[in-house]
Amino acid sequence: MPMILFRKEVPNIYTPIAPVYVVDDEPENRQFLIALDEAFRFIPAPGNLTAPQRAYALRLAKQRLHQPAFRTRVLVAYETQCAVCNLKHGALLDAAHIVPDSDERGLPTVNNGLALCKIHHAAYDHNMLAVTPDYEVRIALDLLEEIDGPMLKHGLQEMHGRQITVPRRRGDRPHPELLASRFERFEAQRSS
Repeated sequence: MPMILFRKEVPNIYTPIAPVYVVDDEPENRQFLIALDEAFRFIPAPGNLTAPQRAYALRLAKQRLHQPAFRTRVLVAYETQCAVCNLKHGALLDAAHIVPDSDERGLPTVNNGLALCKIHHAAYDHNMLAVTPDYEVRIALDLLEEIDGPMLKHGLQEMHGRQITVPRRRGDRPHPELLASRFERFEAQRSS
């Protein structure tokens, strides 16, 4: 039977992960093995995976465990508001990686994340919006010069030069070196 795993992120905050399946029991160790994918229910020795199965399991764990937990921790640190515009509707917020998780430095830690609303996250991912190591929002020059509707004007152009809201806890604030690395990519793409 499928189950829901509630992963504790911080006191009183849990990330639900579903469905998961119990595939092995180790009473001598007082633990059991949970599969994040239904396909693992049918593997005879889930504790001894082949190399391709292990690679698949690691990718799946990153997708099913790390991403939701990363989102929860980032949104909690930013008090469920966009770092750029302060929108406070959790359903419209994402946790954006400063350095992508495909990079070896792209760990799913709060200081490698920004709480961004959907539009600012998309703009950030497409290098239309950047954050300097000093926490200042920069909008791509071509967007600043463009004339369009109110969303572009108020949602992006007016954010240029604004300081982002950072978490209260210093250790949760965006790491300046990671922001610098990402900002260099923004400038390089925008100058070419």
